[in-house]
Amino acid sequence: MRAVVVREHGDVDRLLFEEIETPRALPGEVLIEVRACGLNHLDLWVRKGVPGHRFPLPLIPGCDIAGVVRALGPGVTGIEPGLDAVVSPGVSCGKCRACLYGNDNLCRHYGILGETRHGGYAEFASVPFVNVIPKPARLSFEEVAAIPLVFLTAWHMLVTRAGLRPGEDVLIHAAGSGVGSAAIQIAKLWGARVLATAGSLEKLEKARALGADELIPYREEDFTEAVRRLTGKRGVDVVLDHVGGDTFSGSVACLAKGGRLITCGATSGADIKLDLHRVFFKSLSILGSTMGSKAEVLEVFRFVEQGKLKPVIDRVIPFTSVRDAHRLLDERGAFGKIILKP
Repeated sequence: MRAVVVREHGDVDRLLFEEIETPRALPGEVLIEVRACGLNHLDLWVRKGVPGHRFPLPLIPGCDIAGVVRALGPGVTGIEPGLDAVVSPGVSCGKCRACLYGNDNLCRHYGILGETRHGGYAEFASVPFVNVIPKPARLSFEEVAAIPLVFLTAWHMLVTRAGLRPGEDVLIHAAGSGVGSAAIQIAKLWGARVLATAGSLEKLEKARALGADELIPYREEDFTEAVRRLTGKRGVDVVLDHVGGDTFSGSVACLAKGGRLITCGATSGADIKLDLHRVFFKSLSILGSTMGSKAEVLEVFRFVEQGKLKPVIDRVIPFTSVRDAHRLLDERGAFGKIILKP
């Protein structure tokens, strides 16, 4: 089969197009013929490398897989070949206490397709059968490939970790990102008022179309001052921040008393400054979040089926242009998701 393989970290030229052996459906797994694969910032880290973290190279990136089940491994039940499917991206042991409690993202052996094992930048992928979700008939393969990681991440951040409540004010950074565009929809579904930041007016108008109530062009206006103005100096109840170093201190300053900052990433760097006086005087909570459980993926798709959460696709690009796709995502040139097709 054809696949995109990372054998060593570096620039986009490290994304190698190769002919490799088609995987077999191992025990407890199914073979998926990939029809679409969503691009994520995780793919950039896999390609570039992360200091202090070791990826199992050589590796096929890509965790948001949609396609057709073609073969079943021994022990697979409840699935038939020919099923149109989307794949939940998190992989865990399935038998530890965290997994049995439904917190599989806290499993000691937790991993992500395309990060800890081969993913979907290929014509075929072998995945655990427990990760297979029937594709909603009303959506295309490209549309469902735009959903799993970003909606799961945003759902776990806002609903599970931050405990978002109706009527609260939420500041969502990087509204044009996959997580940001998903978070806007989830926050509105939960009855919150959304303040959204983005680097261009074009992205902010698209954020408004998704439900954002207040728009903050952070290149033209300091977002902390904008939040003070828009909330009558009170601050917001929740900040969703996956930008990191460039926004973290300001995000903390934006919080109202009892506010919660929830972070899942650090695309601008992980070194931050934190004023502890502000944290304890205002009873603030700083919460970390990575991915979410398989049950939450199913919860997301329940609202997708109802049309209350919708994939946001910037463009669909062939696998042969994967290097251009990586450049585009790295340069923040997309609103929502970039989808790759074999």
